[in-house]
Amino acid sequence: MTTESSIKRVFICGSALKGQPDHQNLQSAKFIKTTKTLPNYRLHAAEKGWHPAIYATKTNGISIPGEVYEMTNEQYDYLLANEPPHMYPEKVNLEGGEQAIAMLYPQELIEKYNWEDISDLGGWAAYKSSKIEH
Repeated sequence: MTTESSIKRVFICGSALKGQPDHQNLQSAKFIKTTKTLPNYRLHAAEKGWHPAIYATKTNGISIPGEVYEMTNEQYDYLLANEPPHMYPEKVNLEGGEQAIAMLYPQELIEKYNWEDISDLGGWAAYKSSKIEH
């Protein structure tokens, strides 16, 4: 039996979104809603567009669109085990005053590799869609 303390609310905003190639990494996690972060983040295309790289910023931030899921500890552990290197879980601030766990990426690595800033393209799914069209 799952207890309330073993349920995690996770904000998904990259390749595990509905319709994206890694959605199966969520297993049977319960979809809660579509939402977006407060405008306190930047979004980059890491590893030549292999995965998103998000970090919190005090200036020049944007709202990142995504989905909130409820996950058991087992589902959450599976998701973490399948994340790209260097990504780490951190609470993010969502619209409406809510918080959820998201996978962030070290800003210093984004800057070191000068990965493309895609913050103004409408989110990860929109970025990937624009790449397919070209």
